[in-house]
Amino acid sequence: MEFHFLAPLETEILNYIDSLSSQHLGSKVVLHTSEDFPDLKQVKIAIIGVLENRGSDKTENYNLTYFRKELYSLFPGNWNASIADLGNILAGESIGDTYFALQNVIASLIKQRIIPIVIGGSQDLTYPLYRAYDNLEQMVNLVAIDSRFDFGKESEAISASSYLTKIILDEPNNLFNYSNLGYQTYYNSQEEIDLIEKLFFDAYRLGDISSNISISEPVFRDADIVSLDLMSVKSADSGNFSTFTPNGFTGKEICSLSRYAGISDKVSLLGIFNHTDKMQDSVLIAQIVWYFIEGFHYRSNEYPFGSKENYLKYIVPLEEEELVFYKSNKTERWWIEIPFISVANNKLKKSTLLPCSYEEYLAACNQELPERWWKAQRKNIV
Repeated sequence: MEFHFLAPLETEILNYIDSLSSQHLGSKVVLHTSEDFPDLKQVKIAIIGVLENRGSDKTENYNLTYFRKELYSLFPGNWNASIADLGNILAGESIGDTYFALQNVIASLIKQRIIPIVIGGSQDLTYPLYRAYDNLEQMVNLVAIDSRFDFGKESEAISASSYLTKIILDEPNNLFNYSNLGYQTYYNSQEEIDLIEKLFFDAYRLGDISSNISISEPVFRDADIVSLDLMSVKSADSGNFSTFTPNGFTGKEICSLSRYAGISDKVSLLGIFNHTDKMQDSVLIAQIVWYFIEGFHYRSNEYPFGSKENYLKYIVPLEEEELVFYKSNKTERWWIEIPFISVANNKLKKSTLLPCSYEEYLAACNQELPERWWKAQRKNIV
C-alpha cells in the first residue's frame, strides 16, 4: 500500500499536541502515529511533509517540527471538515525514490477526493505532484506563486530552478495551462518571458498582484495544483535572511493568495516549498496553511460541479466572435465559455467555462477580447 512510504509523527510533536488545550487546532486533527494510521474515509484535507531538498543548493537535513508546533497551536475557525496529518515522506536513497513515493501517495489521496497540503523542501517536488494526475485522464492547470519561472535547459537534471521545463516536455503531457503569480522581471531573462507568451501561459508581475490582489482569484479558480515558493515572500515578512529577498509578497498578501486557493472549487492540491526550517518562516507557513483551510470551508461548490441553471447568461457580440459569459446567482462570480472546436488535436473534449472577472466582461462589452480567453483558445487547438 502506498501509505507505507509515510513515516509517523515524532514523539516530540505528539507530546506537544497533548499539552495543548482542546480548543487548539492540534486537538481537531487525526494523526499518524507509530501505533495508528488515520481512517481516511471522512478526511477532507491531509497534511504531508516531504523531507527532501536535494533539488536545491541546500544540503542540510531538516524536519518540520517548528512548523507543526506553530500550526497546531493556532485556533481553528468554524470548521467542520476532518483534517489528518499523515506524517512525513523521508528522503529516499535517490531523489527519484522520493519522487516515486510522493507521486504514489498523492495519487491515492486525490483519487479519494482528499486534498493534500504538501510541505516540502525544494520546489522540484512539484514535478511528482503533477505526475500524480497521470491516471486521472484530465488536463492539469498549474499555478505557481513564484518570483521566477523555473525554466532550465533540456539536458539539465531536474532541480528547483528547472522543474517547469520537465513538466512541459515530458510525456504524457497533461499540462493545459501554467500561470505564474508574482514574477519579478529582473529574476527572469527576456527569453523566458517571451517563452511564456509563446506557450500562451499566464504571468502576472509582483507589482500587478500587490496593487490589485483580487485579479488572482479567477486564476486560482481554474487551478488544479498550486505550488508556492516561499522565496516569493520578502525576507522582512518571511524571516528568511539566509537568502535575502528585499522585494516580494508581504505576509498578509501571501495569506490572501492562499485563502483564494482554498476557496477555489477546483484546487485539489497545495504544495509549499523552499523554506529554511527555521522558527521564523515556520510561523508564516503555519498561517498560510491555516488560511488555505479557512478558504476550503467557504467553497461554494459551483462550476465545475454546479448546473448552468444557477447562472445568468450574457452574450457579447464582437466583430469576429460571440462571447458567452455566465454570472453565478450564488456568488456573483463570472465565467466565460471556451467553445469546443472539432479538430483532431483538440485538447478539450467539450465546451468548458474559464473563470474570469467582472472587469473582463466590461472590457468585452467595449469590444476588447479578453487575453486569457484568447490564450485558452490558442492552447486548445495548437
